[in-house]
Amino acid sequence: MSTPPYTPVARALVSCFDKTGVAQLASDLHERGIELVSTGSTAQVIRDAGVTVTEVAELTGFPECLDGRVKTLHPRIHAGILADRDDPAHVEELHELGVGAIDLVVVNLYPFEDTVRSGAPDGDVVEMIDIGGPTMVRAAAKNHGSVGVVVDPLDYGRILEELDAHGGLGPELRRELASTAFQHTARYDAGVADWFQRDHEMPEQLSLALPRRARLRYGENPHQRAALYAPASGTADAGVAGAEQLHGKELSYNNLLDTDAAWALALESEDPCVAIIKHTNPAGCASASELSVAYERALAGDPVSAFGGIVAANRRIDRATAERITEVFTEVVIAPGYDEDALDQLRARKNLRILTLPTATSPRAGRQLRSIAGGLLVQDADVGEEPWSAWEVVTRVRPDQPTLADLRFAWVAAKHTKSNAIVLAADRQLVGVGAGQMSRVDAVRLAVERSGDRHEGAVLASDAFFPFRDGPDAAAAAGIRAIVQPGGSVRDEEVVAAADEHGIAMVFTGRRHFRH
Repeated sequence: MSTPPYTPVARALVSCFDKTGVAQLASDLHERGIELVSTGSTAQVIRDAGVTVTEVAELTGFPECLDGRVKTLHPRIHAGILADRDDPAHVEELHELGVGAIDLVVVNLYPFEDTVRSGAPDGDVVEMIDIGGPTMVRAAAKNHGSVGVVVDPLDYGRILEELDAHGGLGPELRRELASTAFQHTARYDAGVADWFQRDHEMPEQLSLALPRRARLRYGENPHQRAALYAPASGTADAGVAGAEQLHGKELSYNNLLDTDAAWALALESEDPCVAIIKHTNPAGCASASELSVAYERALAGDPVSAFGGIVAANRRIDRATAERITEVFTEVVIAPGYDEDALDQLRARKNLRILTLPTATSPRAGRQLRSIAGGLLVQDADVGEEPWSAWEVVTRVRPDQPTLADLRFAWVAAKHTKSNAIVLAADRQLVGVGAGQMSRVDAVRLAVERSGDRHEGAVLASDAFFPFRDGPDAAAAAGIRAIVQPGGSVRDEEVVAAADEHGIAMVFTGRRHFRH
């Protein structure tokens, strides 16, 4: 016996936590002569729609029990789903057992991820670990040669169209739906596994199941394919992957990388702050009492490099700020929100991508993943409060409060700059950057060179220690008044002595911020 191309549907099992569209689906299936089997609350929705339905308990002869933990875990359900209609022995055995075949399984699962995100207590989270649902979905997907399985309400219409067009479900659709079903259960199980491992520093096995959020035009270069994968949006710590695009062309791979870097830097400041990023490095950054002033000062940090950059603001953008942004070619703007007239101003730039992420809070500590050939590197994210109280002044000259404020600003900017990183700042404005250099003294010289004539009296931050005194010597020659660095070199005494010789204040943080 060969399975016909389109398998008829005589009986459907419908059991959904998310009951979106269930009543209409049940009505549509009933009109097509399909018998409906369902569980408690779903069965009630179907009955309320005026549709005849058989409860699972009637079919199995066994009541739902243990507060609903056991409903569909029964041979009369799973034999009906798993029987291979192309195997005469299976068909005969169903007949002998008096078990009716189930041709369509419409199931979606308990909202485990939503419950975790809500901050619910562990007991409530555990109750959202679905057992019967994934079991039915996996059984139907395994037997997709005979059975259709639907986990997404968006696919209800496709089922009905196929039934109307062909009188059954075709092999291509059944296979596609089975693939979707296994992806669905894989993601669900990964979420459960991740929750159990939430307190582990580094789990023995990393479970990843992320839905594709968007196809990207291409990767870093046009010959590279690319896409964005991320959990469902709507969480407080969703980050740039959860931003809403209000205007402009689709985002590229590079746009997203740079926007992520800009957003992370802008959110480091408690005061109004604007970061302008180019190739994941800050071309400009400034904090001020007003956002428009912060943008002006960020742009002044390196107006040439700001061309084609990414702008991130940690405050709602007003018209004054928007007007200045539109005067410079900008790829992306991201902010917690926009005044209506500011949004109108920005939308006048046809190709400007405008993003909003209303919850402007720094991301929680978590894991960072990065690919290498054949594997993934995983580390804790470099987030969290800086241990300002652990800073140690190691020179005879001590920084005054304005200088200390500038050192803190520069230190945070250095954290978001590719190593080897040297940044110069004055009055909470970035004035010079030396990023990604192989030599730290070369990074100092580059930062000074790019600052123009603004290095005199500025402060300097180094993301890692100075291995030799040549860095502080070059800084002193440029008129730098204070330096912040982690310390920890075998030549720390030599480096501190150089700072003392030049009358420069130096602070050790005790913490490094490499960014590769």
